[in-house]
Amino acid sequence: MKKFIPVNQPLLTKADISSVYNVLKSGWISSEGNQVKKFEKKFASFIGHKYAIAVSSGTAALEIAVKSLELKKNDEVIIPNFTIISNALAVIKLGLKIKPIDCDKKDWNLNLKKLEKTITSKTKAIIATHIYNFPIRMDKLKKICKKRKILIIEDAAEVLGQKIFKKKCGSFGDISTFSFYANKQITTGEGGMITTNDKSKYLKMASLRNLAFGKKNRFNHEDIGWNYRITNIQASLGLSQLRRINKIVKKRHSIGKRYFRNLSKNKNVFIPEPKKKFAENIYWVVGILITNKKLKINAVKAMSKLQKLGIGTRPFFWPMHKQKILKNYKFNKKNFHNSEYISNYGFYLPTSLTLKNNQIDYICREVNKILS
Repeated sequence: MKKFIPVNQPLLTKADISSVYNVLKSGWISSEGNQVKKFEKKFASFIGHKYAIAVSSGTAALEIAVKSLELKKNDEVIIPNFTIISNALAVIKLGLKIKPIDCDKKDWNLNLKKLEKTITSKTKAIIATHIYNFPIRMDKLKKICKKRKILIIEDAAEVLGQKIFKKKCGSFGDISTFSFYANKQITTGEGGMITTNDKSKYLKMASLRNLAFGKKNRFNHEDIGWNYRITNIQASLGLSQLRRINKIVKKRHSIGKRYFRNLSKNKNVFIPEPKKKFAENIYWVVGILITNKKLKINAVKAMSKLQKLGIGTRPFFWPMHKQKILKNYKFNKKNFHNSEYISNYGFYLPTSLTLKNNQIDYICREVNKILS
């Protein structure tokens, strides 16, 4: 294979391009265009929530969601230790305390057993982030939180179109957030969405997205909000892509299954299976984990070797307890064995929707050679 295979390449169809062109031609290019409202309405309907707010990124969605809870300074918010830094930033920016929980070794999601033992009277909310492959058991998490009156922000950025027992991910949270970055299931280049069934929270979040303009006097602002709006151009692209979300999910799954067939027999590699009783693997990314330390090769070394062979990769998330910007929190490192190992020995492989079978087979052959 002579041509470099990127880890991800967005698929933009003629319909996508046409939808953006029509918006440009209309002149309605800011957040005031009608495509934004249409996108929000269609997205809410798809997820199964009453309300949706389109925003400029998944990170913006999280920040707005956390602020809308109106928590008090030093209230605790539980987050996964193995996740994107956005989860932590959305909490600490508001003067709240993060409490990270280690992940499960097999599905890499926040460990629910450890979570139950960690909840205190100070715990007011949980950011439940679905990581890479299988979703968190939101049905179980909701039971835990209902007993203790803890609010759930469901970070469904990576699992659009996935279901838990036939109910869509993103429909479980008191508030749910999504990302439309270029490598997500659908993309608007940059962008995100917030959904909820709570009208008062919806109105609050819609205001926070738009600088909290005053109701009587527009420029007498009612809160510290942000300009986290999405454009009509982006919304038109999102609408176009949302129309084929089911095809996208099916294609991702078929890519993941082919990787699984090729790599699952390698005893030095763990790759999540295609299906469990409660959900199919979304395979947003095809993550693999080096399980044999005797190989004396970690993720960085393996990725370097693959790069030289024309194969793009990405490292896994770096755990919260090892983040430079969170060093003042002084977390107990003994509590995070799983996320520390996974971060050092895990990485993911190309998953572009344009990926061909012979490319997948080539990638797997080289991975099996390196990790043999």
